[in-house]
Amino acid sequence: MSNQRVASRYAKSIMELSLEKERLEEVHSDFERLTALAASNSEFAVVLKNPVIGSEKKLNILKALFKDADPMTLSFFDIVSRKNREDILLDVAKEFESQYNLHKSIQVAELTTTFAIDEQLKSEFVSVVKEISGKESVQLVEKINPDLIGGYILKVNDRQIDESLSSKLRQLKAQFNTNHYESKI
Repeated sequence: MSNQRVASRYAKSIMELSLEKERLEEVHSDFERLTALAASNSEFAVVLKNPVIGSEKKLNILKALFKDADPMTLSFFDIVSRKNREDILLDVAKEFESQYNLHKSIQVAELTTTFAIDEQLKSEFVSVVKEISGKESVQLVEKINPDLIGGYILKVNDRQIDESLSSKLRQLKAQFNTNHYESKI
């Protein structure tokens, strides 16, 4: 079974249990911390995926880093560790985040521009994402890429709206590369 499917099943289990025990926000906060920690410290992610390091040592690291975490999250880490599946823990956190967003009706959209946008532009993009997705809440992930030259790229689920100058220039270049001139000879 693929890691994605296994991670999805683990995430679904902890999601359902945290809903049942009314600890969803606390568990969600712990998984956000786990994801942020792995993003800021690549060695942590490598340790979790390293098969040479024992499960007990990985569990001790997790317990030390998350000593103030919700007991349900710590129990989950313990179960995952007993099954020797620490390598999928970051995938579980990612899956949990997507299931949490689905449960809370939150649409995550990625906006790439050449500069940091102000609140007015942000609210306009949020309303566009709400219209596209039909969801009531939007989480806008902003990225800055000066290579776009100008414009923006908005990604909502599997839909992408590319209004960047760099893509317009590529399209124009492709049109000029096809020679429409036909000789009368």
